[in-house]
Amino acid sequence: MAFWVYILRCADGRYYTGHTDDLEKRIGEHTTGIIVSCYTFKRRPIELVFSQEFTTREEALASEQQIKGWSRKKKEAMIRGDWAEVSRLAKSTKAAQKPPVRSEPVEGREISVHGSTVRQPHGSPRTKKALI
Repeated sequence: MAFWVYILRCADGRYYTGHTDDLEKRIGEHTTGIIVSCYTFKRRPIELVFSQEFTTREEALASEQQIKGWSRKKKEAMIRGDWAEVSRLAKSTKAAQKPPVRSEPVEGREISVHGSTVRQPHGSPRTKKALI
């Protein structure tokens, strides 16, 4: 049995990402509006703009969740098949999420130096000797 992750473009330009084990049936449900509570019901007509097959539901669900966390630009790059842009956008997102790197240990915290743990008490002076 195959499983699918898919992206729909709604009439209002928004994207809807989902997964299913029967792509044709699920797209039909979105198109006809059979499920009134569905996100796409009031956003019809819809257009299938991307789909990818997986061998397990877990893989399809993981892909759906990953895509839902992406920016619109990144989704559109994937829809176009522009994998270099998807990669570039992934790198810029990761760089933006990284916390700043401290050049010195924070006071009152344990630090590891050459395999040994050193406790830096609050208010104690930091010296090279304490770190060796």
